[in-house]
Amino acid sequence: MKITDIELYYLALPHITDAADGTQDTLLVHIGTDAGIEGFGECDASPLVSMAVYCCPPSHSNIVNIRETILGETVDTPEDIRRIQAKVWARGLDIEQIHHAYAGADIALWDIMGKKLGQPVYRLLGDQKAYPKRPYGSVLFGDTPQQTRERARSLAAAGFKAAKFGWGPMGKGTLEDDVALVAAAREGMGPDSEVMIDAGCVWGHDDQAALQRARRFAEYKITWLEEPFHPHAIEAYGRLAKHSPVRLAGGEGSNTVRFAEDLLMHGGVSFIQIDAGRIGGITPAYDVRRLAEKHGAVYVNHTFKSKLSLAAALHGFAGVERFGYLEYPQSGSPLAENLCEPCLQPGSDGLVRLTGAPGLGVTIDMDTVKRFRRPVRIEVGGEALLEG
Repeated sequence: MKITDIELYYLALPHITDAADGTQDTLLVHIGTDAGIEGFGECDASPLVSMAVYCCPPSHSNIVNIRETILGETVDTPEDIRRIQAKVWARGLDIEQIHHAYAGADIALWDIMGKKLGQPVYRLLGDQKAYPKRPYGSVLFGDTPQQTRERARSLAAAGFKAAKFGWGPMGKGTLEDDVALVAAAREGMGPDSEVMIDAGCVWGHDDQAALQRARRFAEYKITWLEEPFHPHAIEAYGRLAKHSPVRLAGGEGSNTVRFAEDLLMHGGVSFIQIDAGRIGGITPAYDVRRLAEKHGAVYVNHTFKSKLSLAAALHGFAGVERFGYLEYPQSGSPLAENLCEPCLQPGSDGLVRLTGAPGLGVTIDMDTVKRFRRPVRIEVGGEALLEG
């Protein structure tokens, strides 16, 4: 089975705000084969930057675009997916954001492979069973404690027993301002639900500022403090982990397996959060999951895109029962919510399950693609490198 076609779709809401909300736009990657089997994947990065990585003119042997590298490749076994990934890394060694961009293609290839072999992706990865996961509603902090409290109440009313609140005004005011946001989230969710806090990298390398917050946040029994620092501030993570009364989470900024491994080995995180749409797809995300098993950390998906991304992420760690959390974005974006079906809704017990269907187990809604697609043309010297 040969790769015969790669089509890129830039999808976006009519108006993009400066909120830290990745559901406002996306890059959808479609791969076709000569067997008539097709697959879709999604990238979590700037769509136009990622599109350029698929079509940029070669500069030398280490700067060759993704499309030129993988068109015509044979893909018949899971081992072929790893072989193609290695080729992309080698030929795109000096292309900026190669891992982010290739994530969509890797996910699409696993979708194709599952459909070809009649198996869900998690089985192709070696797992015999997919365990249900507890979704935590993932939202941004409100601009005020009152708005945060209302968002928390809405999540609790929707049946969520866990929720994460992040970014927004966190860390941009005083210590007491931050504590008020966490207190409001806890009050809105109630005493028996789990509350996670995402600081959005706001304290840079300042572990003392983060420790002050962690000590106060502990009063509200939060499950974890996520991304207190810049993604590369491994030493600050390590220092904070030694003294923090709450466990640390991080890793969404990991664009390579080695980056995530460094955070596990030296950052002291208890929860390693990997975005399959950033790190290069399901293949490297699964490799980090194996590292989490080795180091005793809890693997958690980072997903703030569509249910296509959610399905791709879930296949990578569905086979480990103790990895029980599932980030479940609640932005309300019509693009993210309607891009594919079925939409991995929580069951009557509140847990989310994979469908068991071949591949990723979801189907792209082409009406949604048509509704949000924005035409793109990239050309050099009058020659079109990409039109879509």
